[in-house]
Amino acid sequence: MAAIGSDLTPRKRKSTLTEDDLKPPETSQSEYINLTTHDGNYGADPIPVVWGAEDPLIRGPVIATVNHGGQRNAIGAHGGGYCVYKALAVASGQLDPNHIPDLKHTSPVYNFGPYPSWSDPKKIVTIDPWGHMITEVFDAYLKKGYDVRPTIAVTRAHIDFPELKDAVREKRLQPDGVVLKEDGQSLVLKAAIEPVWYLPGVAERFGCTEDTLRQALFRETNMMYPELLTRTDIKLYLPPIGGLTIYIWGDAETIPDEDIELTVRVHDECNGSDVFGSDICTCRPYLAHAIEECISTAQRGGCGIVVYYRKEGRAFGEVTKYLVYNMRKRAESGDLASEYFNCTRHVAGVTDVRFQAMMPDALQWLGVTKIHRFISMSDMKYDAIVATGIKIVERVPIPPELIPKDAQVEIAAKVAVGYHGGDQYNAKMDLTNVKGRGTAEY
Repeated sequence: MAAIGSDLTPRKRKSTLTEDDLKPPETSQSEYINLTTHDGNYGADPIPVVWGAEDPLIRGPVIATVNHGGQRNAIGAHGGGYCVYKALAVASGQLDPNHIPDLKHTSPVYNFGPYPSWSDPKKIVTIDPWGHMITEVFDAYLKKGYDVRPTIAVTRAHIDFPELKDAVREKRLQPDGVVLKEDGQSLVLKAAIEPVWYLPGVAERFGCTEDTLRQALFRETNMMYPELLTRTDIKLYLPPIGGLTIYIWGDAETIPDEDIELTVRVHDECNGSDVFGSDICTCRPYLAHAIEECISTAQRGGCGIVVYYRKEGRAFGEVTKYLVYNMRKRAESGDLASEYFNCTRHVAGVTDVRFQAMMPDALQWLGVTKIHRFISMSDMKYDAIVATGIKIVERVPIPPELIPKDAQVEIAAKVAVGYHGGDQYNAKMDLTNVKGRGTAEY
């Protein structure tokens, strides 16, 4: 079987422009603070972006750094919420605000794409598909002195997941030295991705106007980004949110091939369960099961993918999640499956803000067109994926024996509202008969 993916010599692309074709980069004065800028102002000359253009040089690089104020073509900053820590480093004198990263030897260990979805402006609206290849495709900009930064990094890793050692010991998995080692470690290719939103495309996904989206983002971030309103000529936005990580077992070259088996799980972050093993939900058991299925698929000559989104607590965050936990456990009638979603609605106003409409972009970036085994029960994720044209052959529920005792409430409530349980779960059960542990049991 082929290895995870070979180091690739950067492909020789025929450049459509050279360093001499570019304007000199602007150098911003770090001591000068401009509260906002306006479309058409003197000095406002953003690098053009043609979203979805097949040629990356026509599409244009994402410029979101502080070094080129007038030439920025994106609102926001690299690193999502972590940009605040960078500001602390600058404020404390530990980081030169004009520092430009040395990107030598940082190129991806595997070159994804380009795939047809990259040049379809409707298929990908929350990721810069060229974000891992900037030293190759935007070399002219870098040589000219522009501070263009990657929004995607691709590397390799050995994953030490305790449940895999159990699977080896119980002979559900057999080490092969390629995907799975004798000690239970698995070998993966992985990509970290920071979001880059194309605002017209995001607005279309949500069925609203671009103006409505910009106004909502401005208001709900407590007016952090005035340029959402004053710079309607800038269409890119780097939101202050977490990104995602993609883990791949097997040969990534096979991903676009519909005839080769592909197993996929899209997993939303749950720190309490994924990391610390909290038994109030099914997150870690389902993730572990998905990884095992991905390895099995890779050992059969296919490929397995886990897309891990930073959407803690259905994207409400852990504080809201824990408030909901307390409401559930303190309910007079007990922690009932019939009140599972109501408790979230009482605290947060809505049951879920993960908005899976944007989720398939990661799969489109990988060139996925067909998923043979989808390790998920979520109707929202399934609907969002197939709506983009990706075919799903089989949906795989979590085996009932993997569900922790206190998570029976979650699984019963979700199946009742449309989660796919196959013939292993009863969607018509009386939810008032499914109760989690009470406060006295803690």
